[in-house]
Amino acid sequence: MIGGDAPTDALNRSRELAQAAERMGYHRYWISEHHNMPGTISAATAVVISHLAASTSTLRIGSGGVMLPNHAPLVVAEQFGTLAALYPGRIDLGLGRSPGTDQLTVQALRRDPRGVEYFARDLAELQVFLGKAAPGQAVRAIPGEGAEVPIWLLGSSPSSAKLAAEQGMSFAFAAHVTPNGLFEAIDLYRSSFRPANAESKPHFTPCINVFAAEADEAAHRHFSSALLGLVNFFRGRMGPILPPVDNIEALWSPQEKTTIMHMHHHTIVGSAETVQSRLCAFIAATRADEVMIAGNFFDAAARIRALELIAGMGLGN
Repeated sequence: MIGGDAPTDALNRSRELAQAAERMGYHRYWISEHHNMPGTISAATAVVISHLAASTSTLRIGSGGVMLPNHAPLVVAEQFGTLAALYPGRIDLGLGRSPGTDQLTVQALRRDPRGVEYFARDLAELQVFLGKAAPGQAVRAIPGEGAEVPIWLLGSSPSSAKLAAEQGMSFAFAAHVTPNGLFEAIDLYRSSFRPANAESKPHFTPCINVFAAEADEAAHRHFSSALLGLVNFFRGRMGPILPPVDNIEALWSPQEKTTIMHMHHHTIVGSAETVQSRLCAFIAATRADEVMIAGNFFDAAARIRALELIAGMGLGN
């Protein structure tokens, strides 16, 4: 959300961004799950996915991701089975291993705080519900069973990469949040991959922040909104995206700067020329099958323009 917005405004702007991405030829648009986070309204992830899928026609819409410890696997299978029935061939199910929220909110969700420990078990149960029902199966996901919903594992550690490889699943690495371990995760994922079936093969997608604009200076100004947001986050003042600032150096401490800039180690900021050069180098270094782009812009038109500039680089969308 942007400061002063109502939830309706933010949802409408997300729709407009998805429609713009579709016009430009992008392939996917994913929605995260966050609870009790002021300024973010994607708590009901499946509902938002349906809103965006109904407003587009070719774009794949998915979760980046559903935090499985927060949900009963049957409910996730039913929700995404319903989405797959409404929008055939266009739904992705990305799964996270953590609750993605604080412990009080986990309790409010009526979930076991130890849910992270049961992720592998819950994943297997979810796969059963989304697969072909066994003879005499007492509990079935209707809709859901037999739904061809691609399941991705999301993570920010080599251990997540290893689990995705062992399951023969596509893997998305959250390098936009945690840069540590990216290349270790890549190597581990590709070397440990076990095909789940004849069609499965490794598919690695890192997510990074990209702030593109007409000139380097303008891009860095848009980027300052994201930096300010993290300053406030670390100070316990979460909220909507704030306007760019002229001098971020006056607003953060040296320690905050070090931490935040480390988090943005893989972030790309600049003109189309700058972004194209750095993005090509990142793709070559990671051998990524796809790259997912994030970026908190205060100016909605500038965010759409950034997608347009990136689409014009001819890198594939």
